[in-house]
Amino acid sequence: MTTMKEAVKKNTMLIALAVVMVLFQILIGLAGKGSLFAPSNVSNLINQNAYVVILATGMLLCILTGGNIDLSVGSIVAMIGALAGTLIVNLKLNIYLSILLCLITGILIGMWQGFWIAYVRIPAFIVTLAGMLLWRGVALLILNGLTISPFPEGYLIYFTSFLPNNGSPAFAMTATMLTAVAVCAVFVSMQVLERGKKKRKSYEVEAGGMFAARLVLICAVVLASAYLLGQHKGIPVVLVLLAVIVIAYGYFTSRTVPGRHFYAVGGNEKAAKLSGIDTNRVLFLAYTNMAFLSAVAALTCVARFNSAAPTAGTNYELDAIGACFIGGASAYGGTGTVGGAVIGAIFMGVLNNGMSILGIDANWQKAVKGLVLLAAVIFDVVSKKRSRAS
Repeated sequence: MTTMKEAVKKNTMLIALAVVMVLFQILIGLAGKGSLFAPSNVSNLINQNAYVVILATGMLLCILTGGNIDLSVGSIVAMIGALAGTLIVNLKLNIYLSILLCLITGILIGMWQGFWIAYVRIPAFIVTLAGMLLWRGVALLILNGLTISPFPEGYLIYFTSFLPNNGSPAFAMTATMLTAVAVCAVFVSMQVLERGKKKRKSYEVEAGGMFAARLVLICAVVLASAYLLGQHKGIPVVLVLLAVIVIAYGYFTSRTVPGRHFYAVGGNEKAAKLSGIDTNRVLFLAYTNMAFLSAVAALTCVARFNSAAPTAGTNYELDAIGACFIGGASAYGGTGTVGGAVIGAIFMGVLNNGMSILGIDANWQKAVKGLVLLAAVIFDVVSKKRSRAS
């Protein structure tokens, strides 16, 4: 059975996130500047940090392969955004065709970078650094230094609207809460079935009390979040997109053989190769997927800002990398989860949002985020050293 100490250690960042949220709520309340948990602020938090969750999910696969990172994602976001603006706004091309072309372009960019990294074995840092310069330059050439706006309502509705979309506050609240209850029911059922399966196979499982407490706590958070969203406009469409991405990649990395190959390559690439894993293919897929998700993030960003700008995507790669490391990914590769990356993204979003509400200077905000990232990596390194010593 998993002990309380092990459970706390396993959920350190989740506990830290809860502490930070409570701290900001107290500070914001004392400053008389509203509430961190105001319904509109919770909705804004989701919309503002959607790109971080999307990019962190892709960055995690790159980091898993051995601590590698992709520095080009911000520039790819700018370039795909520029392409989307040109196709949808300037050329009036069909929205669905434009989205498809943008996603295909992202995949092609990823294949280009993945080829040099995986098969020519040029260090990922160098290839993606070159990509950072190259794709930013292409974005500037496409836009000619200008901003393209506004995007048509037919495009914006897929990324900036809310569900249900009938304008009735009472119906929005009812539908949001019913959706949350259904999500909780499915989650609890799956967890109970999974625990029963592990027990039948004599695997280690949580103590019954801890298991029940965890389910109650998670469901309470889901229901409370749904209540706040219902008070605003309902469920943001972008939240549905995030849920699909997180569930799909979470399942891929934890429940499929190709997904586990990323962990094997990051743990020991030579041993993985000797065991029959095509390590080159794993690296190639990691960077192809990263560019694809960068294209998805670009489509959400241009919708949120309702414009395609040359400066779009600036420092987005740092947000994604920071979210992964804060969420528990190892700087050496082979360790990390999609759920952890999401927690890291939420953690960074809460830091940004809380400090902005308090009116903290932008320079101090950067300093705080830098210290948090360093602390997360130090925690990872120290924990590994202690594990080896014991």
